[in-house]
Amino acid sequence: MLSLPGKPVRLCEGITRREWLRVGGLSSAVGLSLPQLLRARATGKVRGRAKSCIVVFLFGAPAHQDIWDLKPGARAEYRGEFKPIASSVPGTFLGEHIPRTARLLHRFALVRSVSHPDNTHTVAMHYMLTGVRHLQPQSNPQNQPSDFPCFGAVMRHLRRGDSGLPAGISLNSPANQVSANNHIFPGFFAGFLGRANDPLFVGDDPSEPTFVPFPAVDGEQAVRMRQRRSLLETVDDRRRTIHRVAATADYDQYHQKAFDLITSPEARRAFDLAGETDRSRDRYGRNHFGQALLLARRLVEAGVSLVTVNWARNDAFWDTHANNFNLLKKSLLPPFDLGFSALLDDLQQRGLLDDTLIYCLGEFGRTPAINAAAGRDHWAACNSVVLAGGGVRGGLVHGASDKNAAFPATPPVSPSDLSATVYQALGVDPHTELRDALGRPQALSSGRPLHELFS
Repeated sequence: MLSLPGKPVRLCEGITRREWLRVGGLSSAVGLSLPQLLRARATGKVRGRAKSCIVVFLFGAPAHQDIWDLKPGARAEYRGEFKPIASSVPGTFLGEHIPRTARLLHRFALVRSVSHPDNTHTVAMHYMLTGVRHLQPQSNPQNQPSDFPCFGAVMRHLRRGDSGLPAGISLNSPANQVSANNHIFPGFFAGFLGRANDPLFVGDDPSEPTFVPFPAVDGEQAVRMRQRRSLLETVDDRRRTIHRVAATADYDQYHQKAFDLITSPEARRAFDLAGETDRSRDRYGRNHFGQALLLARRLVEAGVSLVTVNWARNDAFWDTHANNFNLLKKSLLPPFDLGFSALLDDLQQRGLLDDTLIYCLGEFGRTPAINAAAGRDHWAACNSVVLAGGGVRGGLVHGASDKNAAFPATPPVSPSDLSATVYQALGVDPHTELRDALGRPQALSSGRPLHELFS
């Protein structure tokens, strides 16, 4: 179902989070940028090969120097325990615990010079997942209506979803965990575009046998569903005469969208992992992350423009202030390596990789120096991200870090540059203007697309 059951998890800031949202809420969107987009396409100013994008968000921030950018020549207190291994690209090495991914480096590009100034999870997530720095960067804010919209929300605003599905869908959504004081993370929502453009959040574990986010509504069930809808409309009519506020409109539209999704056979079919072979499911890994990646492939096949696969919310996430190497080796990298390599292989074999951009990231990097708890702390000054498909030149390494993976040794790449790159690849002009709640124009991205990544 479209509910988000789960136990609370604690981040290093001490925030205990519980799941909150059931489905992306709805209200009227503001701003009109689609005509600008169409005009740009007609004049050839926007070039983009990708029809869809899968954003793979490694919630908590992985240690780049133990996975993507090893420094074997650094001092022991910096280089860590892991050894570099050869990849499919001569002269380029990755961490020893992602062997399957290393064998596929010829299919993806590495950017090793990502940098920004925000060392707090919340504002860093917002920056990396929207391309726009948070309005309160020195704080630890919760989600706010004034936030800049995330990638999925922008695509939902610009494009109508096909096959009964919205254009933006978020799986395993960590933003929907809140603490007792309702602390909802920014960077995952529609912000000033309004709740109507929130991605559709699906938090159920797709590896569970009970995973059925859209219940069948055939025959007698369909009759009961229509009766419930009729009853809801009657109650709503009475409520509206008493309490006419914006929240009421959101509530009404929420139920309308939920009903449309539940009664859409195309939507149910896209989410039905029973249509996959056992071999395919095993290849991705029978875990939360692997099956979510498989589901993302099914969703882009069904025409969804942007699917975000968030790392599953459990005790093993990437915020490794302590026990970094054991957690990476035993809990984090094996399922990542299995699932991510399966996604690359599967999209290639199905002829979808050229049309599907993959963007794999965390919110920042981790400290060059290993702390007393055998962990690495927050480090926004340098990080690595991965891009594949959608015209990206496989095997390319863009940028470099210094001898300790502490700072970019080449011109830094900002989150704004990365967002401009994602939008450009999707055929969306990064200069497209959105309108905030006050009607003020807001550029989609102020960054420079990394044209050199594309063939």
